[in-house]
Amino acid sequence: MTKKTAVLIFANSSAEEQMQKAIPKGQALFDVLNNKTLKTVQRSELPYFLYTEKEQKGNSFGSRFVNAIQEVFDQGFTNIITIGNDTPQLTTSHLIAAATQLEANKVIIGPSTDGGFYLMGIERSQFDAATFLDLPWQSSKLCKSLEAVLNKTSTEIVKLEVLNDLDGFKDLSFFRNCFKGISVEITKLILALFSSGKKVNSLPNILIPRLQFRILFNKGSPNLIVPSL
Repeated sequence: MTKKTAVLIFANSSAEEQMQKAIPKGQALFDVLNNKTLKTVQRSELPYFLYTEKEQKGNSFGSRFVNAIQEVFDQGFTNIITIGNDTPQLTTSHLIAAATQLEANKVIIGPSTDGGFYLMGIERSQFDAATFLDLPWQSSKLCKSLEAVLNKTSTEIVKLEVLNDLDGFKDLSFFRNCFKGISVEITKLILALFSSGKKVNSLPNILIPRLQFRILFNKGSPNLIVPSL
């Protein structure tokens, strides 16, 4: 496998995630997720860029994400694999599979259960900034819209397994009952947060949607780490 493929980790710092996502006392969990994501990428031995809120440029999630992709392509890479920090079940095998498919001139999507995606692998010629800016970011239509755009390139789309993202307090319920592929450390943190979060559910019903379903996807900027060739 050549070094023409880079990974873009688009992920906020734990402090920023704590501010943006409705998970009370969740910063310790975000710390662990960030570290886990970084180690997952490092094990792939692919060059990677880490974009936190400090490196992101743009006034919306879509513009920040698209600008980050463009900057990585501008570094001379042919292929990019994008991921976030909020998919506890993401593994190095997912990244290696995506890189392998990219080398075979295919595009890769890792769909999320909420209609978005946790991973995208594309080649430079398949990326048009203006078109990607028009995608319905932060909506349940994102993955299908991305597929429609990529289908126009006449390139075969390979889908990875569907995984759950951890975008807010409501997602703790899923991971509380499904710990397959999740580390013991993350499992303990989720159980502790879910337990403490029961107090949140005693709030008036009018406040629960605001607390549980306020999901602001904002994920990071570029620190380049390239393994030795």
